[in-house]
Amino acid sequence: MDPKRKKDCHDSGESTRVASTFPDEVLERVLALVKSHKDRSSVSLVCKDWYDAERWSRTHVFIGNCYSVSPEIVVRRFPNVRSVTLKGKPRFSDFNLVPPNWGADIRCWLVVFAAKYRCLEELRLKRMTVSDESLEFLALSFPNFKALSLHSCDGFSTDGLAAIATHCKNLTELNIQENDIYDKSGCWLSCFPENFTSLEVLNFAYLNNDVNFEALERLVSRCKSLNVLKVNKNITLEQLQRLLICAPKLTELGTGSFLPELTDRQYSELKRSFSICSNLNVLSGLSEATALYLPALYPACTNLTFLNLSDAALQSEEFAKLLVHCPRLRRLWVLDTVEDKGLEAVGSNCPLLEELRVFPSDPYEEGIVHGVTESGFIAVSYGCRRLHYVLYFCRQMTNAAVETIVQNCPDFTHFRLCIMTPCQPDYRTNEPMDKAFCAVVKTCTKLRRLAVSGLLTDMTFEYIGKYAKNLETLSVAFAGSSDWGMQCVLGGCRKLRKLEIRDCPFGNAALLSGFEKYESMRSLWMSDCKVTMNGCRFLAKEMPRLNVEVMKEDGSDDSQADKVYVYRSVAGPRRDAPPFVLTL
Repeated sequence: MDPKRKKDCHDSGESTRVASTFPDEVLERVLALVKSHKDRSSVSLVCKDWYDAERWSRTHVFIGNCYSVSPEIVVRRFPNVRSVTLKGKPRFSDFNLVPPNWGADIRCWLVVFAAKYRCLEELRLKRMTVSDESLEFLALSFPNFKALSLHSCDGFSTDGLAAIATHCKNLTELNIQENDIYDKSGCWLSCFPENFTSLEVLNFAYLNNDVNFEALERLVSRCKSLNVLKVNKNITLEQLQRLLICAPKLTELGTGSFLPELTDRQYSELKRSFSICSNLNVLSGLSEATALYLPALYPACTNLTFLNLSDAALQSEEFAKLLVHCPRLRRLWVLDTVEDKGLEAVGSNCPLLEELRVFPSDPYEEGIVHGVTESGFIAVSYGCRRLHYVLYFCRQMTNAAVETIVQNCPDFTHFRLCIMTPCQPDYRTNEPMDKAFCAVVKTCTKLRRLAVSGLLTDMTFEYIGKYAKNLETLSVAFAGSSDWGMQCVLGGCRKLRKLEIRDCPFGNAALLSGFEKYESMRSLWMSDCKVTMNGCRFLAKEMPRLNVEVMKEDGSDDSQADKVYVYRSVAGPRRDAPPFVLTL
């Protein structure tokens, strides 16, 4: 046992040892089997011995806000970490509501990790700023590094990926997803050494330029353990067929474009290649997919559990034919081009479905004639009684429809209904959509995440506060009547961790009603509401352990708080705030 740890245990006193009669080494081995972050946090609160054991046995940390803690505190608290998951900008940055150059740079974290976590193997970043220099520093600083995942990050180019490919000799995962990346060229794939064979996951689906296909084909051929491959739209069907021959054991596949025409021989070879992919359970991509070539996929669909068609503008008829071959689907992402008839096919063919996401093919198009309505949603609810996660973009909805849906599927944990026209009432009765969301929170007692939309009064928020006792994340836009609505939520939702609000009539009274809540929450976001600078200053004064940040836009009213971001932090105010971010 480490002498320093032995001294710490001795100093803690005999009373702290009552809860633990195990030797430290045994306790640490037991705790290593506990994977839940919440459970490990609870374990660390039992006594000093358990705190120390949890500290030394922790190999993975999840940080939901990179400014809630400093890297120095993390390495001091957990000295043996091998894997880090780190999130940066607020989620509304996905909707361009967070100004450029806001922060969340990974560099300062990497410098500390390089000094204390030399054995770091895995880094997963979301909404962080990552430069090419940081990626090169990462590649050179951690000799055992194995897995890099960048999701919705910015600031880097394919030069940074080349550095990772060149220097990370033990890399098993390179996952580049939905990033704002400067795609200079596809030559980065050539940087993997010719003797490199360890890759298990490769995802570059969201890169725009052509890649060096010969280098990609050689890489896939060498990596016999490759089980996840997601390529970009520039990979043709003919090239995809060659890759499938090299990697028949794939469990997840993201295809390229289905647009180029194939000869009869090429089509037969493609279909034969898919037929040998018996392990495939996740399929995505299918850009520009047409009814002509979709049947080539059918042999590989039998064991699919997740079908992601968010890049494929399929029509209802071809979509329905595809679903017949997917009897085991549990997760489905589609565009609204499938229309209600396509969703009726979901209800008829996917009895095991647990998650459904329907995205708009063109959210900004006026007078759109296609799309989904309440009818498609109802059809899914009748046929998919296991449904517990939904994200549904539509242009019309009714209270009665939502009431029917939650009666059919009462086990929703995530219910995100996005009626795309702000303040849209029930289109049949012209009443507010209050009854719909009241039914959701009353019926779905397991609800953890809720996004509301449509014309809503304070009644909705009163019901949320009264019934949504397990709610952790609430997203609100263009809704509410007065401060009372937000006060009900903050006063009633005891497990609330994230509250995201935009374009609502909530002001200072609503903001300041959360004194007893904010320190137990991860964050609060309010933009284009009625909050003032004085209200934010008062909150910062009364709650010094919170970081209260206001983002000011050029030409805005000096008295108004345009965008407010409030979060708990043990590291104090951040030191890298740009001029437009005022830390109060």
